[in-house]
Amino acid sequence: MDNIALGQIVHSRAGRDKGRYFIVVGIIDENYVLLADGDLRKIESPKKKKIKHLVFHDKFAVDIVEKIKTNQRITNADLKKTLQSMGLL
Repeated sequence: MDNIALGQIVHSRAGRDKGRYFIVVGIIDENYVLLADGDLRKIESPKKKKIKHLVFHDKFAVDIVEKIKTNQRITNADLKKTLQSMGLL
């Protein structure tokens, strides 16, 4: 749980979304996080996923983290733009 943070870039290693990249938009508990990518998984209905099915990267979506901290609205376009700028979508 210590190495998980909001805005962190992850990719799925299990399930039908295997290999897709997401941004952590919520932390439920020590086993689950909420993920969104603005494309397959919208911010309005983030994917609840087990941590053990994810690979965590050292990259962060800094603009998304700032919006979460300041309670600004995050759009699907923001998520897609961030992942595309990193070459992950």
